[in-house]
Amino acid sequence: MVGLFYEQFEEDQVFEHAMSRTVTEMDNVLFSTLTMNPQPLHLDEEFAKQTEFGQRLVNSLFTLGLVIGLSVGETTLGTTVANLGMTDVRFPKPVFHGDTLRARTIVRSKRRSQSRKDAGIVEFEHQGINQRGEIVAVCRRAALMICRTAEG
Repeated sequence: MVGLFYEQFEEDQVFEHAMSRTVTEMDNVLFSTLTMNPQPLHLDEEFAKQTEFGQRLVNSLFTLGLVIGLSVGETTLGTTVANLGMTDVRFPKPVFHGDTLRARTIVRSKRRSQSRKDAGIVEFEHQGINQRGEIVAVCRRAALMICRTAEG
């Protein structure tokens, strides 16, 4: 599916993304080691058993990347010029091995770019939701999106 152009987004538009993904131990261990993150809360089961969580947590940056990735096919695939920034990142609930995540995206704002006639800025709020319906991740992302028509 091709992503949407700037003009196709409307403020308060909600996307309940169709894809979901179960997070595995391999995802967590590979992501943590590939990003040089030796945090035992992600990698050491015996350490993690002694924490308030009682088990390893999935690396929050993996969670964030997965939630945004789940949104791409229905929103920005091939129509994003660039990500401009991410703010208000929160992880209200932990993610564990075996959790299945889905994503919701809400268009929070949009405006034409002042410096590029062929693009506009869309602010998305991405939410990651686990199999119990709990929000596990929230992020606002500003993306420079291609316009179908240049404004002159």
